[in-house]
Amino acid sequence: MERISLFGAALAAMCLLPVPASADAANGERLARQWCANCHVIDGSGPSARLPQGPPSFRVAAGHLNPGELRAFLSHPHGAMPDLALSRSEIDDLIAYIEGLH
Repeated sequence: MERISLFGAALAAMCLLPVPASADAANGERLARQWCANCHVIDGSGPSARLPQGPPSFRVAAGHLNPGELRAFLSHPHGAMPDLALSRSEIDDLIAYIEGLH
C-alpha cells in the first residue's frame, strides 16, 4: 500500500513541473511524426478522428492538458497507448512541441 502512495505522490509531483527551457520542440515534432502519427493527427495530417484512441489530435491535447499532465501521461502510457519507453528529455521535447500547438 505504501508503494502505491509513493507512486501517486511521484505522479502528482511530475504534474507540477514546467517544461524545461532546454526542451527541443523540433525534436518533439520529429518524435511525434515517428511514434505518434500512426494513431494521432499531427498538424492536420494522420489518421482520421474515428480511431478509438484519444485525443485524436495533438491540438486537442494542447488545449486540454497542462505540461505536467502530459508528462504524467507520457511517462506511464495507458489504454491503447504502447509503452514507448521515452526518455525524460524526449518527453520534454514532445511536451514542448505539443505546447507550441496551443
